[in-house]
Amino acid sequence: MSEDKAAAAEAWRRALAATAPIAQQPDVTLPVVIERLAERYGDTPALISERQSLTYAGLAGRAARYAGWALAQGIVAGDVVALMMPNGPEYLAIWLGVTRVGGVVALFNTNLTGAALRHAIDIVAPRHIVADAALAAAIDAVRPHLATPAQAWICGGERAGFLPVEDSAPPLRAVRDRVPPTLRDRALYIYTSGTTGLPKAASVSHHRIMQWSHWFAGLMDVRPNDRLYNCLPMYHSIGGVVATCAPLVGGGSVVIRERFSASRFWDDIADNGCTLFQYIGELCRYLAAAPPHPRERQHRLRLACGNGLRGDVWPRFQNRFGVPRIIEFYAATEGAFSLYNCEGKPGAVGRVPPFLAHRFPVALVQIDRDTGEPLRGTDGFCRRCAVDEPGEAIGKLADGGARFEGYTDPAASQRKVLHDVFSAGDAWYRTGDLMRKDAAGFFYFVDRLGDTFRWKGENVSTTEVEAAVAATPGIVEAVVYGVAVPGADGRAGMAAVVATDDFDPTRFAAHLAERLPEYARPLFLRLCRSIAATGTFKPQKRALADAGFDPCATGDPLYIFDKDAGTFVPLDSARHARLQQGAMRL
Repeated sequence: MSEDKAAAAEAWRRALAATAPIAQQPDVTLPVVIERLAERYGDTPALISERQSLTYAGLAGRAARYAGWALAQGIVAGDVVALMMPNGPEYLAIWLGVTRVGGVVALFNTNLTGAALRHAIDIVAPRHIVADAALAAAIDAVRPHLATPAQAWICGGERAGFLPVEDSAPPLRAVRDRVPPTLRDRALYIYTSGTTGLPKAASVSHHRIMQWSHWFAGLMDVRPNDRLYNCLPMYHSIGGVVATCAPLVGGGSVVIRERFSASRFWDDIADNGCTLFQYIGELCRYLAAAPPHPRERQHRLRLACGNGLRGDVWPRFQNRFGVPRIIEFYAATEGAFSLYNCEGKPGAVGRVPPFLAHRFPVALVQIDRDTGEPLRGTDGFCRRCAVDEPGEAIGKLADGGARFEGYTDPAASQRKVLHDVFSAGDAWYRTGDLMRKDAAGFFYFVDRLGDTFRWKGENVSTTEVEAAVAATPGIVEAVVYGVAVPGADGRAGMAAVVATDDFDPTRFAAHLAERLPEYARPLFLRLCRSIAATGTFKPQKRALADAGFDPCATGDPLYIFDKDAGTFVPLDSARHARLQQGAMRL
């Protein structure tokens, strides 16, 4: 067995061993685990940030304080508390405490404002909303329009109409006497962009949190002397659960930063003695493209773990910075299966070892790219893809095995399950992602299906963006889609619009800035005389996406958003050439 295969087999063995006991203790949730770890590790650093750090005992104590706060507010099992805060130790302490006594915490994307934020609140109907002082204004702006009133609390400041959550918690009482939640109970709502509009709230049980935390702790072989660097948003499952909780259950520490900074990255890694790094591919690409840093090889990193690392960036990143090992994986917050590349195969998102194929049944099925529906044979069952043939990745659902916990919207949940796939009555989870599998069994991500694209590490719903674009004065018709940009991960947003003669690109840019987070705003604009439609009156997005932003592919006026000018400027041949060379800041 090769060294890579031996290391991969050992990683799988550790992950399986770490997660095997979980189901045998249905009352042991992550908050309980943290309490037990506090007894063992006490004053050992747990969470380290620039503004606040907590030891294991300190984290358990803060979580207990918030559990007491939840009880004082009369929160019972299933009640929702919304959380809108930047990365930091307090973030984890709050949701650990509230979920310890049965509450459910909804993790809000801190970029949301206006209609999108109101929608995120309404679909979970929280009794309470906890916001950081710097983000309270966004909550305040939508409170009068909420379908269900919620009490607002503020952390780290003061604001009229908000109660100070830190000062409101009484001394801990009755927390340990409270009937604890079980693994099957819901713990979190984590938002994910879908193909049909505004963000959906995915249900995350205590079991999934325990599974994610212990699985990755085993996969990365986390030990008490490890420190993981986490600059990913804690409102996502990777930054907020995997990157924070996996090191903790292994007795390690987490260095938390509010956001990624390419210029500060290597100083942070070196100064904090980090041994692990949680990435998304875009961050690795930024680092690989950055100017040399004097400390870029003066580190103790032994492993980087993450998703979305492109095959062409992988060797450049690993060789330049001397990172000994990379574990790439594929997963989704609501997904019923994951893939892991423990063998260091550049570009692959994972492989299912033959000895685990029965436990992790994954398949690729042929898809009609125009309708997004699977192709079926004369027997009525789906067609499996051949080697290296792109198809939608699906995972089998089974009682006692892989489960899909769904969203708050039952209809959206139903759309993610495919029935009668390879046999009558079977059910499979739909990822909405196109992949291919090579002869060795490695899976490779190809593209997103439907009306979603990924940019800056975020999934973007074209339906949501189209609504914001169409509401701009002067827009008659609008279509939004993702386009590939040389040297960039994912796809950037592009809007093809039919506009009136008085359409103003500057006003258009300002309108989008008020309604959409930065990563969701289109970077390219195409002014069309009309937008071609299919026989069923659907816009021909594929043809528009294929033409992209090449001035030679269309006679329509093209624009690109200029960050320095804060508006859209004509995309002429000179700017297009710079884009092709990767010389423009996007």
